[in-house]
Amino acid sequence: MSSTNSPEAVKKLLENMQGDLRALSLECKKKFPPVKEAAESGIIKVKTIAARNTEILAALKENSSEVVQPFLMGCGTKEPKITQLCLAAIQRLMSHEVVSETAAGNIINMLWQLMENSLEELKLLQTVLVLLTTNTVVHDEALSKAIVLCFRLHFTKDNITNNTAAATVRQVVTVVFERMVAEDERHRDIIEQPALVQANSNRRSVSTLKPCAKDAYMLFQDLCQLVNADAPYWLVGMTEMTRTFGLELLESVLNDFPQVFLQHQEFSFLLKERVCPLVIKLFSPNIKFRQGSNTSSSPAPVEKPYFPICMRLLRVVSVLIKQFYSLLVTECEIFLSLLVKFLDADKPQWLRAVAVESIHRLCVQPQLLRSFCQSYDMKQHSTKVFRDIVNALGSFIQSLFLVPPTGNPATANQAGNNNAGGTVSAPANPGMLGIGGGVTLLPAFEYRGTWIPILTITVQGSAKATYLEMLDKVEPPTIPEGYAMSVAFHCLLDLVRGITSMIEGELGETEMECQTSSEAASSTTQSSEQQELQSTADEMDKEIVNRAVWEEMVNACWCGLLAALSLLLDASTDEAATENILKAELTMAALCGRLGLVTSRDAFITAICKGSLPPHYALTVLNTTTAATLSNKSYSIQGQSVMMISPSSESHQQVVAVGQPLAVQPQGTVMLTSKNIQCMRTLLNLAHCHGAVLGTSWQLVLATLQHLVWILGLKPSSGGALKPGRAVEGPSTVLTTAVMTDLPVISNILSRLFESSQYLDDVSLHHLINALCSLSVEAMDMAYGNNKEPSLFAVAKLLETGLVNMHRIEILWRPLTGHLLEKVCQHPNSRMREWGAEALTALIKAGLTFNHDPPLSQNQRLQLLLLNPLKEMSSINHPDIRLKQLECVLQILQSQGDSLGPGWPLVLGVMGAIRNDQGESLIRTAFQCLQLVVTDFLPTMPCTCLQIVVDVAGSFGLHNQELNISLTSIGLLWNISDYFFQRGEIIEKELNKEEAAQQKQAEEKGVVLNRPFHPAPPFDCLWLCLYAKLGELCVDPRPAVRKSAGQTLFSTIGAHGTLLQHSTWHTVIWKVLFHLLDRVRESSTTADKEKIESGGGNILIHHSRDTAEKQWAETWVLTLAGVARIFNTRRYLLQPLGDFSRAWDVLLDHIQSAALSKNNEVSLAALKSFQEILQIVSPVRDSDKPETPPAVNVPVSVLLGSISGPGLSRPFVRTDSIGERLGRYSSSEPPVVTDELEDLNLWWAAWNTWYRIGSESTKPPITFDKLTFIPSQPFLTALIQIYPALYQHIKTGFNMDDLQKLGVILHSAISVPISSDASPFILPSYTEAVLTSLQEAVLTALDVLQKAICVGPENMQIMYPAIFDQLLAFVEFSCKPPQYGQLETKHIANAKYNQIQLFAPAEWVALNYVPFAERSLEVVVDLYQKTACHKAVVNEKVLQNIIKTLRVPLSLKYSCPSESTWKLAVSSLLKVLSIGLPVARQHASSGKFDSMWPELANTFEDFLFTKSIPPDNLSIQEFQRNESIDVEVVQLISTEILPYANFIPKEFVGQIMTMLNKGSIHSQSSSFTEAEIDIRLREEFSKMCFETLLQFSFSNKVTTPQEGYISRMALSVLLKRSQDVLHRYIEDERLSGKCPLPRQQVTEIIFVLKAVSTLIDSLKKTQPENVDGNTWAQVIALYPTLVECITCSSSEVCSALKEALVPFKDFMQPPASKVQNGES
Repeated sequence: MSSTNSPEAVKKLLENMQGDLRALSLECKKKFPPVKEAAESGIIKVKTIAARNTEILAALKENSSEVVQPFLMGCGTKEPKITQLCLAAIQRLMSHEVVSETAAGNIINMLWQLMENSLEELKLLQTVLVLLTTNTVVHDEALSKAIVLCFRLHFTKDNITNNTAAATVRQVVTVVFERMVAEDERHRDIIEQPALVQANSNRRSVSTLKPCAKDAYMLFQDLCQLVNADAPYWLVGMTEMTRTFGLELLESVLNDFPQVFLQHQEFSFLLKERVCPLVIKLFSPNIKFRQGSNTSSSPAPVEKPYFPICMRLLRVVSVLIKQFYSLLVTECEIFLSLLVKFLDADKPQWLRAVAVESIHRLCVQPQLLRSFCQSYDMKQHSTKVFRDIVNALGSFIQSLFLVPPTGNPATANQAGNNNAGGTVSAPANPGMLGIGGGVTLLPAFEYRGTWIPILTITVQGSAKATYLEMLDKVEPPTIPEGYAMSVAFHCLLDLVRGITSMIEGELGETEMECQTSSEAASSTTQSSEQQELQSTADEMDKEIVNRAVWEEMVNACWCGLLAALSLLLDASTDEAATENILKAELTMAALCGRLGLVTSRDAFITAICKGSLPPHYALTVLNTTTAATLSNKSYSIQGQSVMMISPSSESHQQVVAVGQPLAVQPQGTVMLTSKNIQCMRTLLNLAHCHGAVLGTSWQLVLATLQHLVWILGLKPSSGGALKPGRAVEGPSTVLTTAVMTDLPVISNILSRLFESSQYLDDVSLHHLINALCSLSVEAMDMAYGNNKEPSLFAVAKLLETGLVNMHRIEILWRPLTGHLLEKVCQHPNSRMREWGAEALTALIKAGLTFNHDPPLSQNQRLQLLLLNPLKEMSSINHPDIRLKQLECVLQILQSQGDSLGPGWPLVLGVMGAIRNDQGESLIRTAFQCLQLVVTDFLPTMPCTCLQIVVDVAGSFGLHNQELNISLTSIGLLWNISDYFFQRGEIIEKELNKEEAAQQKQAEEKGVVLNRPFHPAPPFDCLWLCLYAKLGELCVDPRPAVRKSAGQTLFSTIGAHGTLLQHSTWHTVIWKVLFHLLDRVRESSTTADKEKIESGGGNILIHHSRDTAEKQWAETWVLTLAGVARIFNTRRYLLQPLGDFSRAWDVLLDHIQSAALSKNNEVSLAALKSFQEILQIVSPVRDSDKPETPPAVNVPVSVLLGSISGPGLSRPFVRTDSIGERLGRYSSSEPPVVTDELEDLNLWWAAWNTWYRIGSESTKPPITFDKLTFIPSQPFLTALIQIYPALYQHIKTGFNMDDLQKLGVILHSAISVPISSDASPFILPSYTEAVLTSLQEAVLTALDVLQKAICVGPENMQIMYPAIFDQLLAFVEFSCKPPQYGQLETKHIANAKYNQIQLFAPAEWVALNYVPFAERSLEVVVDLYQKTACHKAVVNEKVLQNIIKTLRVPLSLKYSCPSESTWKLAVSSLLKVLSIGLPVARQHASSGKFDSMWPELANTFEDFLFTKSIPPDNLSIQEFQRNESIDVEVVQLISTEILPYANFIPKEFVGQIMTMLNKGSIHSQSSSFTEAEIDIRLREEFSKMCFETLLQFSFSNKVTTPQEGYISRMALSVLLKRSQDVLHRYIEDERLSGKCPLPRQQVTEIIFVLKAVSTLIDSLKKTQPENVDGNTWAQVIALYPTLVECITCSSSEVCSALKEALVPFKDFMQPPASKVQNGES
């Protein structure tokens, strides 16, 4: 209607009104003319008003009586149709508020008439409502008349009308009071409140009230009258009224308009004087009523059952208490007492139910409860209302569980009585149909057989009642089973929730205020201090008052609450219910704790603890005296004795875990139900959230938790957190899956509980720790004398608590670690002990890693405090504890190593405290720590600790438990040395500083400073300690340790020795190195030769290490090599020391004794060392000695052999260059330049040693047996390889004697055979012509010598022949291997066709000397090529010797052991002759070569016409190749010998010619022998011989008679040979008949024929005087033979023959004159 006065709306209204009037006049036209007329005049009236006035609505209102009149008349007709039309029109006017007071009065009167005629009742109600709600024009009588009209309509026969009327009445009553409120609102600012009502004032006059207020007052007063069945004052005309309706109206007014009663004394008065007495009066039947007296005695006029009234009364009471408590303190006390009484067991069920609902409404209003407590409980003579309410609820709950007395039969029929009665009333809701046979899926309470379902009745914190709302019920309803219990249960919960949240909120505010006020006080100025103090004092008073109230509230309610909650907890079968009960107990316990009410706090905690454990669980701490006073005390509640109910034995809960009780002698198992677990979680929650207020009850809480944890089988894990584990013995814990999934959560909460201890104040923390320590002591007592699994709860939690309180660890460190160290770690039970250690070490680690303030690095006291328990653990002998200790050290190092500082000696001490007998794992762990220290932390520790590190590392090397550890510790010593090297300067500085300080202290005390290796400076001492440690390890009984230590010692000295002061080297050489060598030599020579089967366990040992002697041999090798290397690399340091030559002799002596030891390995290594020291370049200034010997021309790899031999794997990166080394010392002492002589002496000493070793080792033994020691090839090789290097230094004094000595050694060495085991590795297979390394070495030695002679002075040249002799001796080996003493050797030559023999049983095999001999031969040739002209070579007949030597293989030819030999011999002979023959010709006159020629002729003869037969398998190609070699020889003869015949003895030339002849003829006889066939096969050779003969037949430039003589010889030979061939051919041709002759014979004859023709040609060309007449005769004599050949069948022969015959024409001259001339 917001727009009712807009122009459009007004226009519309006018139209509608006119329309209504027209309609009315139409309807009444016939029957009711007066009405018609009125209507028509009405229309005119409206039009007039509209025309005249601008404010149309106001004008309408003024004239409303007239405007309304026609409609009222219409209603008077009582015609339904007309009446309806009129009422609608009137309503329209009302809604536009154009009705004046008088018009309204008229309307009401008209409505009253209609009502009395029972016409249009609903329309009437509607009209009244519109009238009263749209405006306030109706007052006083008119109003009362309207209200009565509605009441009257409420009591008609028509149901719809009744209900509509009831609603209208309610609305009208509300409207009346709303008007009053609006009126007050309007006048609020204008008038002051009137003076307060005097206490004695009686019914006040109402005249002072304003109009609306007066109406309201009158209405309310009459309502009271009506309910009280008295006549109303104002509502005149009421005919009937019900009390229920009256009460409902009262309640709604009180509830909706409390401010009216609180602001107006008149109304307050009504409340006190009228309402309260009325309520009390109406309650009386209920109070008097006892169940069983079914007669009703209600005084109400209408006799009705009293449920509706009682229920409405309770609603009114609820409103009174809620809204007007402050006005009605005394009356409320009565009401509350009544409520409590209604809960009694003898009241009807429904009454108890609504009473509980009412109480519930109070319980959700904590401020109200607080007021009760202040107004009643805290007043001296007043009823303790608050306490009574709580206790009543408790009794009520308890009574529901107790079976009622069965004296009264009526109870059985009472609907809805206790379910223990005869019949159970039908369930009120289908949700409860599940009941039957004791099986239930519903949430319920069950106690001693009584089963009560829990119904969901309300949302927490709101009291939504069911029965208090049943306003339509007349009969008492059936109360479902469990309803009352559920409401009571919620009452308790809401009560607890309300009280605690209220008190805690206020407490919090107070605390905040205190804080702010204290802050304010601290910041106030002088002037205002007084008032500040005043306000603070007020606040203090306020707090004291408040605290008193809080304590009273708690004290008043806790007993009842605890009794009720414990009972419910025990009876609850529903998880949610249990959860709520526990939450209530928990909040109460926390509240009590916060208020410092110890008894009540402990009582609640005990209840939760008991709920957590199985029933009747023997836990002493819960049954101690303090708890006993609680649990067995009975509280009096209203004269009834209520025992604290202890949990009932029969469990109707699901069992979720079965475990063992924690006791010394566990009896069977105990079961935990899900409820126990729930309680446990609550307990955890309590401790977690409210630890600060627990104080001494920590003992209770922790003891309980310990038992639960034990039963559930939770075991501690790292950091003290408990994780599900398995019980070790006894029937193992059984857990359902439900609880299994819960366990991680529980263990998590447990951990969080102790984590939250960091927020406790120091006092609470000490409470906690004391509780844990005493628990721990109990657990330890229990664990004595048996090895059962102990309870580790306390230890684990001590750990957890320590860990989270690191920031204030000093407060608790001593009690914590003291308890763990002295008690737990020494406990005989290993598990207990282990955990003690675990806890202790975890705390230490955490303490060190924690970020303290100030940090540990600035708080050394704290650091040592934290580390001390670690050291103390060393005194405990249990190995498991020590293992933990070491693991802890390891972890500390890993996390904190770089910040230990002064803690280092402590930590290193822990590692060093491990003894050899303490078992492998301990040693291993301690060792890991040490490794970590060495790898990561040396730089961070003080330098003074370094020596401790060396000692500890050395001690691990000597531990014999675990070989790997010993070996690795040696590696650590190397790393340490490396570190010393890198940080040398820093360490040196720091140590010197420290030394100075100690020196000063020592002087002050007057004692001598004592430390090992004293005179040396401290840094050198550190090194010497390191060397000494390694030296000890070098003679350890275990070979692997010796090896490793040796390698490390020498590597360190090698790599880092340069850091030492010069003088310290003396100590190193004599005290460290030679001392070590002596010990090793002694141990090696005395070592046991027994075979060791295996290396402990099942390790197989290689045969080269299977005796102690062999193992020591390895050590000897290593040591010797190491010392030698140091002598080599550091000679520039050692030589200036003064006794260098003595040291050199000692070293050489060691090398010699090692080289001659009967052990291949040692002897070989000795030579390697010898090699090493001989490669020394003496450090002389460059200018002194420009001709540093040229780098020996020997491949270094050969020299060094495998000097890196026994695996010195460390790379020597740091051996600085010599220049640097010298530079280093130039500052302190210039190196002494040793004179050349001393240097030479050293070298000759070396040569003598070499000679002694060589002659001793290669001398063949006199007798041979299985065990004879024969030096190995590598040894001999190495021995010979040393010579070249040695020779470089002694060559200036090397003479023939020395050469002789050398020769003997070389020859002997080469002759040594090898054992057949080794032969397959050393011997090349026959097909490869490879030299063994020994043979290489021998040749190299001679090579070096020869080269030296070559560049040496003249007097050395005389050594050449000796070298040739030596080499030629070697060449002979190709055909005749040397002998080695009397030893039977198998010649490898025999194996030529039979390889198997190589592997014959262990005998000795002579080497394959062929390749060696051949190489020697090549060397001879080379050398001869260079030296052929040397005087010595010429004089000593070297060429003859060479030829003589070569004659052997050449004559053997095919019979040589190797075919290559004779071939090489030939080529060598050719080369030598090509150089030697000119020399021989040169010296022909001196006769020095006379004896050579016959030797040479014989050699040619033996070779060209050998007696040996070629092998059968020789191929044609091979043969031809061999033939070409023969041809080469003939060529040599033709080029180098025959042309110089006149310088050569005649006999020699004759021998040659004969040979050529022999060669040129294919066959001498017709007999076919094999040999002849072979010779005949050499076609090319024959040809060559023939050609040579030919060539020398016609040398037409004859210069000397000598040459002519050769030609003559050659010619006669040639012709003779031609004659022979032809004869033989004719002979064969004839014999062969038709068969063709062999190919070669045909070739031969053709060749001869051609030769004859050539010869004749040549003869013709020659000057006649040069041709001997004899020759001609021989030529002509051929002719007949030629003629005889004509018959031959071969065409080739014929054509050759033709050519041969043609030249004879020149001899066809007339004979006579020629002859005469010739003769004359």
